[in-house]
Amino acid sequence: MIIKPKVLFILHFPPPVNGAAMVGQYIKDSELINRTFEADFVNLTASFSLKSIGKGGLGKMITILKILKNVFFNLKRKDYDLCYMTLTAKGVGFYKDFLIVVLLKMFRKKIVFHFHNKGVLKSSSNKLNNLLYNFTFKNTDSIVLSPSLSYDIEKYVDKDRIKVCPNGIPEILEDSASNMANVDNNDTCRFLFLSNMMEEKGVLVLLKALDQLKDKKVNFECHFIGAWSDISDIKFNTVVKEYELTNYVFAHGKKYGDEKAQYFLNSDVFVFPTFYHNECFPLVLLEAMQYSLPIISTPEGGIVDLVRNGKTGILVKQKSIEELTNQLQLMSENKILRENLGKAARMRYEELYTLSEFEKNFSAILNNIVANN
Repeated sequence: MIIKPKVLFILHFPPPVNGAAMVGQYIKDSELINRTFEADFVNLTASFSLKSIGKGGLGKMITILKILKNVFFNLKRKDYDLCYMTLTAKGVGFYKDFLIVVLLKMFRKKIVFHFHNKGVLKSSSNKLNNLLYNFTFKNTDSIVLSPSLSYDIEKYVDKDRIKVCPNGIPEILEDSASNMANVDNNDTCRFLFLSNMMEEKGVLVLLKALDQLKDKKVNFECHFIGAWSDISDIKFNTVVKEYELTNYVFAHGKKYGDEKAQYFLNSDVFVFPTFYHNECFPLVLLEAMQYSLPIISTPEGGIVDLVRNGKTGILVKQKSIEELTNQLQLMSENKILRENLGKAARMRYEELYTLSEFEKNFSAILNNIVANN
């Protein structure tokens, strides 16, 4: 009989729908991970909507106490070989997670942290945070999503204890894949933006670039998919009217499943000009690559490792309207370029970013940590 390592997974699940929560759900549902480990799961989510993230309140305090109670009783009933935790890097979320870290260390557990955000290095200039980080990271391992994100924790974690495990997403259905090359847009280049409608995700920057693209007489459409956030539908439509983009730009709100897939299938280029401070490894870029779309994005977080500049997409300087406009025009007017970039993006997805590849890498890392140190 094979004895499986006992692992307590303390991680986020939807709602809300974000990268960390989606990966958490993939881990929980993974046949390979559950076959490899004797796994128990604790939901670390204390904010159940995008608007409540980073905010306090009595309800959230009660939820945090329930999480602590859940972790405590799991630790009491089972002797885990490893405790895995998706640690929040900074702010109120880190202080909440720190309470759980204290609990894990009281039980003298081997710990691995998995980062879906960043900000440790910047926050460490605060003396209290520096003290808490020293305690948190002592004798622990960490997983980051990209080599470009290791810098954020190297002050506290030895390089040989930092593991890299890129996220992966499930394969699209075969019937969708077979339709990927069948869209004909009659010389109209269709751009797609898909994310929460936040200023830091580059929504207003993109609108301004599209305004300039319109003035260059380029034939295009741009479709925006995502939940309204600090940019409301009223604000968005006001800007669209101001730039006279009504016939070029369309916002559709949140879309999931087949509806979302249809927008990917009907698009030529995926545009994501983010300068979001917490951006690490956007799953939406993996989705775009999966649908053979070339990407225009920025070198934020791990995007520099995800999108190969000039090979699977184009990286532009953050907030640079001129540079973004130029690349939008290039993609609009060069169908062969965007098709070649899109094919290369799909190949890169198949090689590195499938869910099965993530599951294999992730399981190997956890097994290695259990066996060593």
